[in-house]
Amino acid sequence: MNNFIQNYEFILENLSKFEISFDFKQIRKPKLSNLELIAMNLTAEYMGIISECQLFRDISSTYLASKIERSVYNKRKRMLFPYIEKLRKQIANKFNEFEDVFIIDSMPLEICKNARASRSSICKELDYALPDKGYCASQQMYYYGYKLHGICSLNGVFQSVEITPASVHDIHMLKDIKWEYKKCTMLGDMGYLSADCQLNLFETVNIKLETPMRKNQLDYKKQPYIFRKSRRRIETLFSQLCDQFRIRQNFAKSFIGFKTRILSKITALTLIQYLNKFVFNRSINKLKVNLV
Repeated sequence: MNNFIQNYEFILENLSKFEISFDFKQIRKPKLSNLELIAMNLTAEYMGIISECQLFRDISSTYLASKIERSVYNKRKRMLFPYIEKLRKQIANKFNEFEDVFIIDSMPLEICKNARASRSSICKELDYALPDKGYCASQQMYYYGYKLHGICSLNGVFQSVEITPASVHDIHMLKDIKWEYKKCTMLGDMGYLSADCQLNLFETVNIKLETPMRKNQLDYKKQPYIFRKSRRRIETLFSQLCDQFRIRQNFAKSFIGFKTRILSKITALTLIQYLNKFVFNRSINKLKVNLV
């Protein structure tokens, strides 16, 4: 995991196999192509390099140093956001094309401490994507920033992700999933408990929403063990994003930069899962492994 160039060249070789055009109209043809820039970005995320300053220190003595400057790298990476998302979805479809059971959950993304929230200028350039204060019930804490909503398959591959302000309740995501999913089972925690939403999803797109009941509810029944066990898969994914990909450490100052960093980390995770299954034929969720 220590040789950046070897990992970069291996990831670039495998990315070139996907049928996606990463090119768009540019006045001058860059020395580092868009595909190479995405491969460089995903390699950095895989190796746990979360600082662009550290990244350019690592490549200073390699042939990549003469191909791109740090400021240009940052601007072009943000421009490539929709292409990175296309790549992530295409990789995910390799796993989830015939899946009919998914898991939905959310996790907090703090951009600064609560004490700095009132004077922070981070991610405030867009009126429609302002951060705010929210509460995380599982960690019993208030925080300032955003919330990452994720839907993954039973084998642990993210099918879709979305970032919302921290105050947005989990249950509001159920209104959006019916535009992308149908005829499937969705497993969620008690944050998604709503009889009205369950009925609406089932009647409109035949989605069966399975959530545990509260103990003080009438006709309380404990959720079957298989559902409780399966739902832990997404919690493990969130832990891996925090541990190996350090998703909660934010250095971005703009919302565009912030969401690009989050998407890059999730795409890198999905790419490693793809390489584990289709290249190395090993367990897809063993992420702390050498590629070369």
